[in-house]
Amino acid sequence: MFQFERKEKEKIMSKLTIVAHITAKSDKIELVKTELEKLIDITRAEEGCLQYDLHQDNENPAHFMFYENWESRELWQIHMNNQHIKDYMAATDGAVEVFTLHEMTHLVA
Repeated sequence: MFQFERKEKEKIMSKLTIVAHITAKSDKIELVKTELEKLIDITRAEEGCLQYDLHQDNENPAHFMFYENWESRELWQIHMNNQHIKDYMAATDGAVEVFTLHEMTHLVA
């Protein structure tokens, strides 16, 4: 029983939460939104993706936020190097004002 509990704890502790904030330039909001939306289905199908939700600020439509949960940092890094992320970066080059990314650890289940 102890071995099982330890394995489950290791699994929970290896989970990675990502909070990414993207602020589009005011004249590029729809472009950025469209390109972000393209990422959703393909990313949700990736190995290790537990949650991948896009949000748009109610008061500032240029501000988008992804809330993501991944089985591990290693699987998230594979995601970050996939072609659809490269395609997004190319399509939105010069259209994003600010991008911040936070790697978070889930503390309490």
